[in-house]
Formats: sequence, structure tokens, C-alpha cells
Amino acid sequence: MAIKVRDYEVRLTRNKEERRQVRQLRYEVFVEEEGASATEEQKNLREEYDAFDRYAEYLAVFHNGKIVGTYRIIDRNAAEKMGSFYTETEFNLSKIKKYNGNIAEMSRACVDKAYRENALVMRMLWAGLGEYVVRRKIEILFGVASWVGTKSVESAQAISYLYYNHLSPLRLRATVLSENFAEGINPKLSRMNILPREFVDEAAARRQMTPLIKGYLRLGATFGKGVFIDKPFNSYDVFVMMQTKNIDAAYQKHFLGRENALDSFGEKDGALKTVGKIMLLPVTGSFKMLRAFFDFLLREDAADAEYIDDVKDGEERQE
Repeated sequence: MAIKVRDYEVRLTRNKEERRQVRQLRYEVFVEEEGASATEEQKNLREEYDAFDRYAEYLAVFHNGKIVGTYRIIDRNAAEKMGSFYTETEFNLSKIKKYNGNIAEMSRACVDKAYRENALVMRMLWAGLGEYVVRRKIEILFGVASWVGTKSVESAQAISYLYYNHLSPLRLRATVLSENFAEGINPKLSRMNILPREFVDEAAARRQMTPLIKGYLRLGATFGKGVFIDKPFNSYDVFVMMQTKNIDAAYQKHFLGRENALDSFGEKDGALKTVGKIMLLPVTGSFKMLRAFFDFLLREDAADAEYIDDVKDGEERQE
């Protein structure tokens, strides 16, 4: 499904040219703006990519035909073709991969610099990601959230706050692979409890969080243990995980009518139950309820939203 709001549209990319535009946007943001390293080939093409892009899907926000925001999505099938998820270069995902349900990785989230003050772009990315999760029946969505730079102490309040208050449950907790740090990076920099608990101030912590991390927290996300210092990408990363059944109660109440509406949507069931029939299956479920979810995300722009059947999922995924 494609979602349109006036001259904006969010959907999966459909062809090689659109995928090339995604990689060019990533190059502008990650390499030119944030200082990630790039090969000579990437510099010549002005595209940011790695081996995982071959089987990944790209979610993109278009404005008048130009891609202005994107997420890379790798589902379990794509990861099996590659031999792993991208995130496994930084974190041990063995517990999550044993989960009895559909899982998917989100990565390379970015928005064109000229559009970052336009909250609609990020909200449309969220709506598109939500529609993808719903259509594919994804029960766990995960990835990394990053700060620019390699000095995690600069975000000590935020990282320590996540450690003391929002670690993932032990049975699903990812752990950092500090042995994969670049040469010369001290493995001790992987610790999250940078500050003692009594020194952590929530207000200061939230000021240090990126808008994306704040958004994940509002959706009830939890975090893995450890910080990965990604020197080649000039970032330090935390692992983020969202279980559909744990979407923040306020969000559930708004578009499903009760706070515990998603309690039965999880590992134990192995399939969507009543709530899935109501809202989480756009093909057979109530479009009215699905629309309520999008309206909540799009807010004041929801009145202008159009919902259009997209091409078949996964079309032209490979290069």
C-alpha cells in the first residue's frame, strides 16, 4: 500500500532507479554530512551501500518524485540469503533469531537535510513502516539507533538512562560484540552504565536523545545491552527492539480502544488472533481501524491522506 498526503507519498521502492536515489540520499547524509567512510567506488557513484542492500527492501518518502526519507528493511528471508542480519556485525542476536514469529531489521534511517523541520516526512516513514509490519505480520522489529561521533560519553545521560530503565527482557536481549570494534577502540567503551544510577537525570537524558530514539521510546521500545563504537561509520550505536504486543498503551488505546489490545499478539500464539482480524490485516481486516492508526500518526495531515494499493510486495528487490 502507498500512502499519499498531498504531494508526499510513502511506499516501498519499485525499481532500480528509485533504489539508486535511496543510496544517494544515504551518501549525502551519512558520508558527506556525518563523516562515514566510503570506498572510491562509492565516492564515484555518490551512493552509500553494503552487501546487505542486495536483498533488502527500501521504504521511501517521495516529495514531487524526489526521495526525501528512507528506511532499509531486511526480513528473515533476506537475512537467510545473506547469512545474517546487518545488525549482527555489532550485536549478538541469537535470542531474537530463535523467536517463534516473524522478525525484521530496520536500518539506515535518514531524512534529507532540507526536510528535517518538516515533521510530516518522519511521520510518513513511521506510517509506512507500520503498514509494512502489519502486512508482513512482523512481531519483532529491531535495529540500531545512533549518535554521530565516536565518544559515547557525550551521551552518557541518555545511554545510562536507557540501561537503567529500558533494557530488553533477558530472553530477547541482544548484547554488544565489542570484539568487533575497529583496531584501537577500547572494548570498555561498550558499557552502557557510564554514570551511576543516582547521577542519571531523566530530563538531561532526553535532551541528549535523538528524535528517532525518543520516537522509539514512545512506541514502547526496549534496548540491548552495550554500545557499539562504529568508527568507520563515525557513530556509536545502541540496539533497539520493538515488540508489536508492547506498543505503548496510549497508542493502543487511541486507535484500538483499549490499552491491552495487543496482549495476545506475540510469541506464544504464533499467529495473529482477534486484534489482527480487526486491525492488523489490511487485506482482510477492517480498513476503518487501520485508517485510524494512520490518522493517529499523520495527525493534522490525516484529512489529506489517500491510500492506494501498491504493486506486489518485493517487486524488483534485487539489483
